[in-house]
Amino acid sequence: MSATAAARPLTRTEMAARVARDIPEGWYVNLGIGIPTAVADHVPLEREVVFHSENGVLGMGPAPAKDAIDPWLINAGKQYVTLRAGGSFCHHFDSFAMIRGGHLDLCVLGAFQVAANGDIANWATSENDTAPAVGGAMDLAAGAKRLWVMMEHTAKDGSPKLVRQCSYPLTAVGAVKRVYTNLAVIDVTPQGFVVRDMAPGLGFAELQARTDAPLADGRDLG
Repeated sequence: MSATAAARPLTRTEMAARVARDIPEGWYVNLGIGIPTAVADHVPLEREVVFHSENGVLGMGPAPAKDAIDPWLINAGKQYVTLRAGGSFCHHFDSFAMIRGGHLDLCVLGAFQVAANGDIANWATSENDTAPAVGGAMDLAAGAKRLWVMMEHTAKDGSPKLVRQCSYPLTAVGAVKRVYTNLAVIDVTPQGFVVRDMAPGLGFAELQARTDAPLADGRDLG
């Protein structure tokens, strides 16, 4: 596609498919509440990726068809899910023992903000936010071997969500390794944000204009 073509942000379905494609075979992966849950819909049955939900499900499959819903089978976001062959249920305590014990290869969370040093804010937008609690996000950010974030590149008012420093209450410090947005795939490195891929037709200057923190172009580095 030419550099002058109109930019086409990825849909949430396309974002989920991209994340699913990048997860290596055999990984154990927690999917956070919100748009990350759709990632499970895009892993083919012939691939072995074991999805975990902190309410005690290990081996989640894609969302069920409307006529095949099991009302007793839900994820941590209270969405109906399926169970892949070999999947299992466990006590909430055991589920968090997996998280806190460092047994998850990856966690994919949504976020309000991600800072250039890997800080993440994903549970409240102010000190007086009405969110009841952070849930399992702090445990996941600290316990998983890797943390990726999946979110829109900007907020509804157009303000950047990739920032120099988070202004919202933090969930974890320096935890994020990669960010998937509707505009780009961006690694978090010791030098800051490095762009690995961009949405079709999007120019690097346009991406930078929608990002608060400086970006480095790493698309030719693999």
